[in-house]
Amino acid sequence: MPTPPADLAPAVETSALRRTFAAPRSRGGGPVEALAGVDVRIERGEIFGLLGPNGAGKTTFIKILTTLLFPTSGSARVAGHDVVDQAGGVRQRIGLISGGESSGYGILSVRECLWMFSQFYGVPGAVAWARVDELIAVVGLTEQAHTRINRLSTGQRQRMNFARGFVSDPEVMFMDEPTLGMDVNAARALRGYVARWMRERPGRTVLLTTHYMAEAEELCDRLAIIDRGRVLACDSPAALRRQVRGGQHVELEVSGSDGSVTEAPPIPGIPAAWGAPHPERGTRALKFRLPPERALVDVLGDLAGLGFRVEGVATRETTLEDVFIAVVGRGLDDTGAAEPPTGR
Repeated sequence: MPTPPADLAPAVETSALRRTFAAPRSRGGGPVEALAGVDVRIERGEIFGLLGPNGAGKTTFIKILTTLLFPTSGSARVAGHDVVDQAGGVRQRIGLISGGESSGYGILSVRECLWMFSQFYGVPGAVAWARVDELIAVVGLTEQAHTRINRLSTGQRQRMNFARGFVSDPEVMFMDEPTLGMDVNAARALRGYVARWMRERPGRTVLLTTHYMAEAEELCDRLAIIDRGRVLACDSPAALRRQVRGGQHVELEVSGSDGSVTEAPPIPGIPAAWGAPHPERGTRALKFRLPPERALVDVLGDLAGLGFRVEGVATRETTLEDVFIAVVGRGLDDTGAAEPPTGR
């Protein structure tokens, strides 16, 4: 991680940040608390990840930090500027990329659109054109540089949106699901650009939300896990993994003595869960975490004593997804309280 200048304010700092929405009339009930007192400090030069299930408050948090939404209470500062009282100063210093957002003016070409946005931020002409062409190459749209936006595919539009976010070379970049809907190769190339952009510009900062654990693992210096508007954990990916370690993760392919599997075997001292069935082989995956004090060979012996036959064994170390499930209690794609529509 590049070393930023020591005299700069944090890139992002929030204190007791709250946002409450009135419940939609169709649902009835009381107010919905999208953020419930969030305290976060993001230093200059960090790639900071925000992970949470659907409805956890991630997008609400980013909208407040990018001055698109007022907080109900608490405070938030970006690059040393208050997001309410100094919104203009915040907007001059940030970029925003949102997966699935609209792509600008359809009658403009890709190159014209990026140039237009560079001028909104006051980028000098000679610098702007060079940067526009560089970004077009980065996102793989050189052949479409003079194509109207309304003729681009969905994936191409999303890549153009990515370039648009960087055209002002912001101090703080907010990326809300930036690779949503992109193919694997495009997403990999854009992650590489983000890492290079950070290396070449000490003091630049990225706040990233993503549903892709591998993306968070690859890019982020630190991660915050948020659910129901509260930050539940915040540390480096390696430190978070250490916090939930408790043995290896084991997946067995098992079959019953009669060639079928009908119910989960009771393994002494180990809560196990069924995974995917394999009907063509009459087997099923069995998943569990092996405690440090237990030997796998003993577990295999227990299963044999219960009449189960082990057809295959796979082990792995703790992943970021394991951390997430341990902290939140459910998977990243499981629905929490849905985030209501937001507006100022």
